[in-house]
Amino acid sequence: MKAVIARDLRKTVVSGAAPLTILTGISFEVSAGESVAIVGQSGSGKTTLLSLLAGLDLPTEGDILLDGQSLAGLDEDARAGLRAGRVGFVFQSFQLLAGFTALENVMLPAELAGLRDAAGRARRALDEVGLAARLDHYPHQLSGGEQQRVALARAFAGQPRILFADEPTGNLDTATGQKIIELMFGLNRAHGTTLILVTHDPALAARCDRRLTLREGRLND
Repeated sequence: MKAVIARDLRKTVVSGAAPLTILTGISFEVSAGESVAIVGQSGSGKTTLLSLLAGLDLPTEGDILLDGQSLAGLDEDARAGLRAGRVGFVFQSFQLLAGFTALENVMLPAELAGLRDAAGRARRALDEVGLAARLDHYPHQLSGGEQQRVALARAFAGQPRILFADEPTGNLDTATGQKIIELMFGLNRAHGTTLILVTHDPALAARCDRRLTLREGRLND
């Protein structure tokens, strides 16, 4: 079973008077349960590729099959519906809602996916990342590492089949980043989730089953 299939992706944007091609000729497959790191220099198109794979953006050409379903021709609402309950996200900037407690932040994707017992799922997820005592704390009351653990709990609370992570250790010191790596791969193994991540961190990339290297918008085989 393939979790993600990319078929001859191309992404071009208008920059000034001339079009700018960010990605071209991108094709690969990711099996269910596999962990894949997307690596490359800044500006090589890593985050753009991740956004395309997750259906957050559309390719100029080519197609993506996400959990067996083509994204071609789907509008934004349909892509969001496809992601709900199937896809989780972890970002470098945590993306927590400031006015929500840790528990409320983690409950949100489960509620949006229409899953039962969102509060119970959120409590269990926060317990898995060691934050059972911080349920009622707001993001500003948590350290950077704790906020990223909330983000991990939020990503896994909805029991996604695929987790996309964009520089998940980028805003953390080395020791805290290592703890997040251990947590992420521990949760990945426990839940059997496919993991696709963008990273500059060699330690994080080395933990993945394989690496895809981008160079000037192309896969470097």
